[in-house]
Amino acid sequence: MPIIPTGNPPALIGYYLGVASLIPLVGILTGLPAIILGGVGISKAKANSSAGGMGHAITAIVLGLIGVLVQVGIFLFFGTVVPSEFSL
Repeated sequence: MPIIPTGNPPALIGYYLGVASLIPLVGILTGLPAIILGGVGISKAKANSSAGGMGHAITAIVLGLIGVLVQVGIFLFFGTVVPSEFSL
C-alpha cells in the first residue's frame, strides 16, 4: 500500500484540510469540509479496498473535529471573557 492514498482523493484532501483546521481563523473554513471529506474517504475506502486512505480519512475527521472545537473555544473566549475585562 502506498503512503499517499492517490486512489482516494477525498481522504487525502480531507487530511490536508484537517491539518489546516488547526490554524486559528483558517479552521473556520476548513474544519467542516475536513470532517465531510473524511467521511466520504472512509466510505470510499470501505467500498474499494485497493483505494486505501482509511488512516488519512480517520485523521481528517479527528483533526477537523479538534479544529472546529478549538475555533468555537476561541470565539467563546473572545466573545465572552475578553469583553468583560474591558467593561467599566
